[in-house]
Amino acid sequence: MNNKRRLILICGDVVVFGLVTLFGFSSHQALGTAGARMLTTFIPLVVGWGLISPFLGVYDPLRAADWRQLWRPFWAMVLAGPMVGWLRGVWLGQVILPIFVVVLGGVSALAILAWRAAFCVVASRMK
Repeated sequence: MNNKRRLILICGDVVVFGLVTLFGFSSHQALGTAGARMLTTFIPLVVGWGLISPFLGVYDPLRAADWRQLWRPFWAMVLAGPMVGWLRGVWLGQVILPIFVVVLGGVSALAILAWRAAFCVVASRMK
């Protein structure tokens, strides 16, 4: 059961990062022409999250189902935001504006928080 919940958490996180990426491109009216360029945001999001989040215990199924532990995924994304910006900048060979890092990290942290809160509701009802 724990491995199943862990897989659900991982898949849900990846879906959230896909939605954040789509939202970002659509908010710049670039969704229709972005194509594979969206990978330059999506992949750094997934990699940065994957490098930071395990250290905060975000994939522990017991913690993930506990409302008092929702700070973990939120804080993990806040910490991952600068790494995501750096990874994207290295990939593109460009300087990343600090405002981009703040907005991407903030929107991603709120999106992860919403998804993980929904997971908490479902997990608590399944007990």
